[in-house]
Amino acid sequence: MKHSKIGSLMVNDVVSVIPQTPFKEVAKLFAVHRISGLPVVDTDDKVLGVISESDLVLRQAGVSPESESLRSARPAWRSPPGGGDRTESTADTEAQALSARELMSHPAITVQTHDTIAVAARIMAQHRVERLPVVDAEGRLVGIVTRRDLLQVFLRPDPDIRREIVDEILAQTLWLSPGAVQVHVIDGVVTLEGQLERFSDSQVAVRLAQQVDGVVSVIDKLTYRYDDSRSRPVRQTPPSVMEDGGHGGTPWERSL
Repeated sequence: MKHSKIGSLMVNDVVSVIPQTPFKEVAKLFAVHRISGLPVVDTDDKVLGVISESDLVLRQAGVSPESESLRSARPAWRSPPGGGDRTESTADTEAQALSARELMSHPAITVQTHDTIAVAARIMAQHRVERLPVVDAEGRLVGIVTRRDLLQVFLRPDPDIRREIVDEILAQTLWLSPGAVQVHVIDGVVTLEGQLERFSDSQVAVRLAQQVDGVVSVIDKLTYRYDDSRSRPVRQTPPSVMEDGGHGGTPWERSL
């Protein structure tokens, strides 16, 4: 079973800056390219950090991105040396003097091109970020992926999802005969219905179906003939007994 890789979803043409890029230039890139975040790279294209729109806003308000959680506990403006109120023009001047190095959040949280969509989604959720720079094995920037990009997988047509479940999971993985399990897919919701030999087979079928790209959820209507979740190993009968026909049947049949 194949899973879509980040390399198939990422944007290759990435807008990036170097650590020395000034605040004004960073803000201009956000506006011109209509983006909400960009990576900061060194001269070897290795990702050092990421700048988001919120980083710019916080710096403009006089709050460091690293201390965002503290911004409500202290005033956004501080009086300049010598007393008096800090003016907006003073704040603008200091903001323009900042470079990408001071603006970026670091270290950078990245993914590689061969990582799956599920891996990227977990990283985004864990670190509460909306975008991830994509790097190669050497840590060099090759693309960027956003939450919106990851959502594209859920636009996969229902027939494609059904075909993968039938061909790759039921036939090639579980070796089930055609028609043993009925598969219905509507708007990414998969329904599995039919009777399998063992409880464990039904669990595997459901779990693998849940991992198929584009699947929103799986409705389990599978039944089974034998509940092997509580089975115990059966002592094998010596060949001599089998040959004598004293017990007959296979060890599996005698355990039932």
